[in-house]
Amino acid sequence: MRLLFKILSLPFILITWVLYGVCKLIVLISGMFLGILAGLALIAAIVLFVKVDVMTGAIVLTVAFLISPYGIPKLAAWLTGKLGGLNYALRDFVMS
Repeated sequence: MRLLFKILSLPFILITWVLYGVCKLIVLISGMFLGILAGLALIAAIVLFVKVDVMTGAIVLTVAFLISPYGIPKLAAWLTGKLGGLNYALRDFVMS
């Protein structure tokens, strides 16, 4: 019965391996671009604080934080790491 589960888990190992690689590449590329956009949004937020309205500046500053490397890209990197952990757990199951 255990051998059957090992055989059935092989396609899932392949799927998680490919998905992990694609997600890792996307996280690296998007993190670079979103970091640049976050810097531009920070500059825009400072200008909006001074020239337009404090509330508008705060909204843009919140958006800048969310697209910065500490916001949504950090969550995506964490989820990608969990997917990689799942892949390695499946590999360990098959090798045991």
